[in-house]
Amino acid sequence: MTDHDSAYEGLVDEDSHGQWAFGTSFDDPLAGVDTTVPDDVDLKALAAYCLMLGDDALINSQRLAEWSTRAPELEEEVALANVGLDLLGQARLLLARAAKADPTVVPFISDTSPAPSEDALAFFRDEADFRNVRLTELDNGDFAKSQVRLLVFSTWRLAVFTRLQESRDPVLAAVANKGVKELTYHRDYAARWVVTLGCGTDESKRRVRDAVTRIWPYVSELFIPTDEEIALAEVGVAVDPRDVREEFDSVLAQVLHAAELDAPEGKSVGTIGGRGGRRGIHTEAFGPLIAEMQVVARAHPEGVW
Repeated sequence: MTDHDSAYEGLVDEDSHGQWAFGTSFDDPLAGVDTTVPDDVDLKALAAYCLMLGDDALINSQRLAEWSTRAPELEEEVALANVGLDLLGQARLLLARAAKADPTVVPFISDTSPAPSEDALAFFRDEADFRNVRLTELDNGDFAKSQVRLLVFSTWRLAVFTRLQESRDPVLAAVANKGVKELTYHRDYAARWVVTLGCGTDESKRRVRDAVTRIWPYVSELFIPTDEEIALAEVGVAVDPRDVREEFDSVLAQVLHAAELDAPEGKSVGTIGGRGGRRGIHTEAFGPLIAEMQVVARAHPEGVW
């Protein structure tokens, strides 16, 4: 068989002696992007912030991947997979930025492991080291629950990313600029489904009402700022999540009204000693999620092809 007849020829990098087997790509995700950090920016705080936003996207992407072969129809399966891939791309950039800002956040695997830093962060951190909000890790439930979760998450994240386009960190600004386009689709896609279900059959109405009741207690955590967010917001790098609450409430009110739904009142998941997902305290659903996500890489940490 000649080279041009081989379907696998393009997968082989002849200049490399072994590529790590489980990564998202072999190129530097930040290649061509200005990674200069302003002198007045705390690098550890920047890394922590990028981990938060990166973990949010990574874990939500993993949940959406679980819909493969399970969505109600093929078109929705493709749509959910594409949303997940968008978030995975955001996660890769943000985790790479975290590692660039503070290499100490990358877990040690071995002296010979070829795993890129963003993959090491995804596959080799322990549960308590993840900084995602707990909303992202909730089990998928039925289709209505996943759509309500996506609506809440994407509405909040879009408001944050819209403001991050003006970040003094060039990487965050670049990620946000691309992410705004993606998140606008994510939000509108989920909103259409929530309205469709809310104005549909008695069964679809029941399911989407139950979904709102299940998801809503996790909304408040989105707007509790960490010390890193506050400090970075003061120097024009990050967004204080409290600043997007009004926009979030306005969008959700419009969608819920159109869907003939009401937002539950007075229900919120608490923290443990003031600690929630941003400080490594997660739900019972999180352990099995990352175990499934990491199992192959952890079993073969130096795997190459």
